[in-house]
Amino acid sequence: MQRIAHMTVKKPFAKIGQAMLLAFMLNATSVWADSIENLRASGAVGESYDGYVVAREPGARAEADEINAKRRSIYQEKATAQGIDIEQVGKVYAEEIIRKVPSGTWIQLNGQWKQK
Repeated sequence: MQRIAHMTVKKPFAKIGQAMLLAFMLNATSVWADSIENLRASGAVGESYDGYVVAREPGARAEADEINAKRRSIYQEKATAQGIDIEQVGKVYAEEIIRKVPSGTWIQLNGQWKQK
């Protein structure tokens, strides 16, 4: 019986897995955006003056926490790059978010909820 000295095995499933992971990552942002839009439209979450969402319904707390964790990461990155407090970054983003959200979105200002 003859032995093969060196044999290369191609792994097509690894490349497929990488492609699927990339597609998932690219789609995750749009899924996240759809999720927050649905939560806002239902009134389950609202936007706050500090750049974070607030769960208006107990069932939306986990989603709000997840959204806020992503925002906090972005705010921290910007704050570090600019040498300012994360709270300042959040307030700047809040102004932009509140300006862009659709009518009917709940906004919390000074502890009071109002619809845009």
